[in-house]
Amino acid sequence: MQKENPDKMFIPAPPEDSTCACNECFYMKMNTLEKLYLCLKNERPEITVDEDVRLKALKPIERMLDIKRTSSSTEIS
Repeated sequence: MQKENPDKMFIPAPPEDSTCACNECFYMKMNTLEKLYLCLKNERPEITVDEDVRLKALKPIERMLDIKRTSSSTEIS
């Protein structure tokens, strides 16, 4: 991405001073496009969570989507 956008600043997620670097995680590197494809195609493995956890997790996702909707409607074409 940096080669394609040399004028942009990229911030690692999470920041380098964090104790966890998901972009360098051994377990994250085990994911492949083929595994993702098969997961979506077969809907496996299935993950279940308690309803209260689901509702708590839904709130920030809805907020992010609301921000996107708001910013999209105010953009000038």
